[in-house]
Amino acid sequence: MKFGEMQKTPQILLEDLQTRKKQTLIGGGAERIAKQHEADKLTARERIDFFLDDDSFCELDPFVKHQCADFDMIDKQFPGDGVVTGYGNVDGRKVFVFAQDFTVFGGSLSKTNAAKICKVMDMAMKVGCPVIGLNDSGGARIQEGVASLGGYADIFLRNTLASGVIPQISAIMGPCAGGAVYSPAITDFILMVEKSSYLFITGPDVIKTVTHEEITKEELGGSQTHNQTSGVAHFSFVSDEECLKATRKLLSYLPLNNMEKPPVYTTHDPVDRKDEKLNQIVPTDSAKPYDIRDIVTAIVDDADFFEVQKDFAQNIIIGFCRFNGQTVGVVANQPQVLAGCLDINASIKAARFVRFCDCFHIPLLTLVDVPGFLPGTEQEFGGIIRHGAKLLYAYAEATIPKITIITRKAYGGAYDVMSSKHLRGDINYAYPTGEIAVMGADGAVNIIFRNEIANAKNPKEKQKELVDEYKQTFANPYKAAELGYIDEVIEPSLTRKKVIQALDLLKDKRDQNPPKKHGNIPL
Repeated sequence: MKFGEMQKTPQILLEDLQTRKKQTLIGGGAERIAKQHEADKLTARERIDFFLDDDSFCELDPFVKHQCADFDMIDKQFPGDGVVTGYGNVDGRKVFVFAQDFTVFGGSLSKTNAAKICKVMDMAMKVGCPVIGLNDSGGARIQEGVASLGGYADIFLRNTLASGVIPQISAIMGPCAGGAVYSPAITDFILMVEKSSYLFITGPDVIKTVTHEEITKEELGGSQTHNQTSGVAHFSFVSDEECLKATRKLLSYLPLNNMEKPPVYTTHDPVDRKDEKLNQIVPTDSAKPYDIRDIVTAIVDDADFFEVQKDFAQNIIIGFCRFNGQTVGVVANQPQVLAGCLDINASIKAARFVRFCDCFHIPLLTLVDVPGFLPGTEQEFGGIIRHGAKLLYAYAEATIPKITIITRKAYGGAYDVMSSKHLRGDINYAYPTGEIAVMGADGAVNIIFRNEIANAKNPKEKQKELVDEYKQTFANPYKAAELGYIDEVIEPSLTRKKVIQALDLLKDKRDQNPPKKHGNIPL
């Protein structure tokens, strides 16, 4: 046969390409895809198609195959090697995405699989776009040994270098165990799906062998566990589709990278909208609880508040909203839970959120109603000093616009910590119900007037008299206002207008920290 007769025609080459492309689309095959659907889970490609804008996905490395020759693996190869990678659009904005394919070796990580993920992470850093990981993996590919472990470390390094440069989001949509959990842990937000996703270092079988504890996967590392108890995750959803919709919404609040500001959306909610019900939300009785969310939803654009970690450390709330179309992060004490006290979990939750907002030019609104740090041996032995200092550090370090409103109590060190003027708070307001003091009236009187009360003819009556006098003198915002620590005492119904005025004032704010490699936050 002559050489010329061996040449393939363009048509044959195109047909070969189409055949190869079709092979990449079926992952581990029809039977495994069916099992994925039976478990109420989308496939990797279905997730990407649902997540991205229509017809915007550009795939990278669809023909990559693993190079492992041990354990007869060379005869078990699939195009793409268990992860689909590429880029596309979300609401017209570019993002990079990788989706682990559980139909191929259980989505396990191989050396080449990891290289595909690293490639999209590297490209995302070059062009300044977020990275979204859709995780559904049984962990390291055991047949590859240390090569797969090295692949994890390659990813961890990129997660770390990208932190604070581009947003990183992890959607856990299946198993995520062992070393696999540390990549999501470094990313900015973790979303989970109820009853189909889980995160843990060691599974139930290993735990039973080592500690003799019996526990299910769901109890150990399911969505509710990590959203309510551990605080590892930030969101929980009932299905893959709801999880992906929420990921799109989350991205709408964020800039593409740390050199940009978040997008501004058009709103028809009036800038100067006055809400009279705000004048009645905060009880004058300082011991009576109320829902701080009622204030948040009353003042933000269209009452739309995207809460983060709503089931964890519920004595503080965090989340995203918009004022006149501009993204703002909210941190607020919640008087309905533990009277709004700061404890270990609340401090950690809020500190990380404050630092995220500072990374990506998202102004902060802090609503303060805090009686102090939660007392008790459990908190002290657990390191409340160190963990509380994280929140203090985060606020002090942040150079973004910081607006603070004291709605009621602001006592002791917690007053300092919650974005006070002393930590470079830019605009600090208070409601007339504000109480700014070292401690509550009862405690203060018992210390200051201990002897006077003890020697009185009627100690209880004397104590009440002194408490009333203390409240009149100190349980208000005016002492702090006299010292310039509060910029203005405002009518609650005007809160929205005042916040938007402050945001407009601070839109070109310039602030910076001393030159250094990085600080040493009390981790």
